[in-house]
Amino acid sequence: MNIPEQLKKIKNELPQHVKLIAVSKTHPVSVIMEAYNAGHKVFGENRVQELVSKYDEMPKDIEWHLIGHLQTNKVKYIAPFVSLIHSVDSLKLLSVIDKEAQKCNRVIDCLLQVYIASEETKFGLSADELHELLQSPELGLMKNIRICGLMGMATFTDNKEQVRMEFRFLKNLFHDVKLKYFKEQSSFKELSMGMSSDYRIAVEEGSTMVRIGSNIFGHRSYT
Repeated sequence: MNIPEQLKKIKNELPQHVKLIAVSKTHPVSVIMEAYNAGHKVFGENRVQELVSKYDEMPKDIEWHLIGHLQTNKVKYIAPFVSLIHSVDSLKLLSVIDKEAQKCNRVIDCLLQVYIASEETKFGLSADELHELLQSPELGLMKNIRICGLMGMATFTDNKEQVRMEFRFLKNLFHDVKLKYFKEQSSFKELSMGMSSDYRIAVEEGSTMVRIGSNIFGHRSYT
């Protein structure tokens, strides 16, 4: 896989306002450095342990995104440096992020993960749970987190219409939430949806961030 070439190809295809998060999970630092040396500095990891060890080893001007499911007891390890957490799926987790961010004297940007797929394996809030969380009095007391938008993962299927409908549902929900809770906040602007298999549809449906791994780095080795 020619990583610089793949990066260039995808970036040329993406509209200016869409941010590319290169999903580097399970790839060694040497491979990720090929992308970094080609000028790419935004990477996404699924697991806290892997994210921390790569942060330690790699240049410090990298913007690290946590895109996988996050357990409350792991938040403290990434709080000092993480740029964006995509996968916040409960008020409890948000509260822990707020506490750990406070200890680090930081405000941590977060996306709320919404369950849009027809698969049991995905995490996320339902539309009702999302509204419930945003109406919670506790949320107003959290000063060290900033909710910047929503994230969702479509069903892994060849049915492009289904994928499109799921992304469209999330985009509509984003608009509702923006109007209802974040009308005056310009920071609520991100819609993280789309991966290697479906990012083109996601972009058509309004994504502002795509999470692409195998199209850049090739298929992962899990050994």
